[in-house]
Amino acid sequence: MNWITNYVRPRINSLFSRREVPENLWTKCPECGTMLFHRELAENLNVCTNCDHHLAITPRTRFEALFDGGIFAEVKVPEPIADPLHFKDQKRYPDRMKAAQKSTGEKEAMLVAEGEIGRTPIVAAAQDFTFMGGSMGMYVGNAIIAAAERAVKLKRPLVLFSAAGGARMQEGILSLMQMPRTTVAVQMLKEAGLPYIVVLTHPTTGGVTASYAMLGDVHIAEPNALICFAGPRVIEQTIREKLPEGFQRAEYLLDHGMLDRVTHRTKMREELITILRMLLNLPPAVAGDLPAPEKVAEEAVAPEGDAKA
Repeated sequence: MNWITNYVRPRINSLFSRREVPENLWTKCPECGTMLFHRELAENLNVCTNCDHHLAITPRTRFEALFDGGIFAEVKVPEPIADPLHFKDQKRYPDRMKAAQKSTGEKEAMLVAEGEIGRTPIVAAAQDFTFMGGSMGMYVGNAIIAAAERAVKLKRPLVLFSAAGGARMQEGILSLMQMPRTTVAVQMLKEAGLPYIVVLTHPTTGGVTASYAMLGDVHIAEPNALICFAGPRVIEQTIREKLPEGFQRAEYLLDHGMLDRVTHRTKMREELITILRMLLNLPPAVAGDLPAPEKVAEEAVAPEGDAKA
C-alpha cells in the first residue's frame, strides 16, 4: 500500500461520485434576501416566511389552494389566430410563445376553471405573469369571455385574479381590442345579476387596469401589489416631480378609495367565501371540508344481552 492507493484514488473517486444537488431547492426572497426552502415556501403559498413578501404564484397552484380539496375543472377557451401580424423583433412571435409554453407548462397567460370554494360554486380566471408578463392578447380576451359566458350559463359568480404588464405588443391593435371585448363580458355578468370579484395581484398595469381589472363589484388586492395604468417612473419623468412613498401600491390605493380590501394570500380563500356568500344571500359557510354532522338521537339502542325478555 502507498500514498496513491491510500489518498489519491479515494480522493478521485469522491470527486466523481459526488451527488448533484438540484438548483431549485432554495428561492431567494427579492424583498429581504432570505433563502427560502422550496417546500416551506410552497406550503405558505409562495409568501416569504420572514418578511411576508408575496412572490409570484401560478394560476394552477393558486386554484389548488383556492378550490375545495384542490379539485376544479378547466373551462375550454376558443383558440385565436396564431401570429396574426407575423410580428418579429429579436425573435419571431411563435418562437416566444413556444419558449413561454415550455418554461411555464401552460398554453397561454390565463387559466379558467370552475369548482366550489366553501361549498359555493364559482367560475374563476387567473393570469400567469410568468407567461410573457401575463400580457393581454386575443387568448386572454377569449378566456374572459368564456369565463363570463360559463358563469352566466351556470348562474355562478366570477372571481378573477389579475396579474399583467398590459397589452401584448406582438398582437398590436388586436390586443387593445380586448379592452372593449372584456368590458362587454363583464356587462353580461351585471345584467345577469351575478357577482364579479377582482383580486388584483402584483403587478396589474396597463390596459388590464383600464378594463376588466377595475370593473368588479368588489376589488381586493394582495399586500404591496403594484396597481396602475402608467408606471411610477413614466409619471415621474412626465410631471418631473417625486411621487409619494408607496404611490400606486395596494395600501395607498386602499387609503384613497380605489380598493375595498387588502388581504393576505393565505387568508384570501376565507375572505372570498365570506364575500361571495354575502352577495349571494347565503348563510355563512360551515367550517371544515364536510357538512356539519347530524344530531345524534338521544335514545341509545340497548345491546342484545341487555334486552328485556
